[in-house]
Amino acid sequence: MKGDYLGELEELVFLTISSLQQGDAYGVAIMNEIFEQTGREVNIGALHSVLKRLESKGYLKSKMGGATAERGGRRKRYFVVTPLGKKVTDEIISQKLQLYERVLGTTIKIL
Repeated sequence: MKGDYLGELEELVFLTISSLQQGDAYGVAIMNEIFEQTGREVNIGALHSVLKRLESKGYLKSKMGGATAERGGRRKRYFVVTPLGKKVTDEIISQKLQLYERVLGTTIKIL
């Protein structure tokens, strides 16, 4: 499906959001989780570009949280995976598992 392909950073961001608890996926939390899980630092501008692309593809939707004093009255934008995004997550995992199984020459069992 043309236009449905996810680049490496898009996939990393998307899977990170998928792994976070609902209500925890906002810019800085996503960056921190990526760094914690991979050791990779992601620029906030690059992250926002990826989030916009994923949202425009229909894989994510966002909503604004309430303003907080700790953020100087600014609001956070929270991201959640859409049903289409969940389908894409399942497809990504399935494709990767099939490839890893071929490389390893064995079936990978998921708990």
